[in-house]
Amino acid sequence: MPETEEAQRTAVDLDRDYVREVFRAMLRARLLENKLSSLYKAGKIVGGVYLGKGQEAVSASLGASLIKGRDIFAALIRDQAGRTAFGEPLIDCTRTYLGSVLGPMKGRDGNIHRGRPLDGMPAMISHLGAAVSVVGGMLIARRLKGELAGVVGATCVGDGATSTGAFHEGLNMAAVEQLPMVVIVGNNQFAYSTPTDRQFACEDLLDRAKGYGVGGHSVDGTDLLACTKVIGNAVKLAREGNGPQMVVARLLRLSGHGEHDDGSYVPPVLKDSQLGRDCIETGVVQLIESGIATVEEIERWKREFTDEVQAAVAQAQQEPTPDPWDENWNACSTPTGRGL
Repeated sequence: MPETEEAQRTAVDLDRDYVREVFRAMLRARLLENKLSSLYKAGKIVGGVYLGKGQEAVSASLGASLIKGRDIFAALIRDQAGRTAFGEPLIDCTRTYLGSVLGPMKGRDGNIHRGRPLDGMPAMISHLGAAVSVVGGMLIARRLKGELAGVVGATCVGDGATSTGAFHEGLNMAAVEQLPMVVIVGNNQFAYSTPTDRQFACEDLLDRAKGYGVGGHSVDGTDLLACTKVIGNAVKLAREGNGPQMVVARLLRLSGHGEHDDGSYVPPVLKDSQLGRDCIETGVVQLIESGIATVEEIERWKREFTDEVQAAVAQAQQEPTPDPWDENWNACSTPTGRGL
């Protein structure tokens, strides 16, 4: 049986294919990011590398709940798993990190600031909550065009973002307009190196949902089965016309803020707590014990995804980098500004 009571309850009525899709995206993202970390440490990547280690269950549960070609997903720096689940090919990531001119940002941005707006994925900015307003604006645009029915817009932020004005303004507007939006707050205990007790004074960030007048949900972000159920339900509620939904996921960032940061400020007692569990290790146990996947399947997926990652890196490394003398200087390789 799954190892927590919450997981035992949720395993009963979860969609098996959905859970497998979420886990596969988690695993593919982890293997890709392990490779990116190695490339960064070997000096092969210019700029920063920011990983989602420990937050994959939350991110992938959101990405897999959205519909590519219809929905909107504004990913955060720790959302490689969500991007993968939403359908972003691995080559988009490796091309961006390795500066290929064939990447979605044409090799002009060194790491995670990539997007494909026409596919419902706006380019990420170092936003600290600003993406809430961006997604809200995109949903308003769909409404004005008469294309909002059945659409969900979603984004992820960290606990630090909830202290910013952009987060407040965006979520308040979404609530007033009753937009079909899902906002995931990954409470990973630190805003860079600032602990939560220096970020907010409320007992639980979930308390803020009531203040904004949006639906509020809380989940153990280290628990795969709980994440699939809670986040999947939040997306369903938004899609069915119940207005914005906010999910607060409790977890711990299992790396530094970026690969340049060793995270030495995280106390050992926190690493050894429930928050410090690795959601992939927990997910493996849950899938096997609930009969959703076998050991052999998981090992086969690891081999397949490792080969995919190696191929995506090798391809991007062979591609040309930008030539300033042969550029049109459009921001993205795909058109922007219309049809959002």
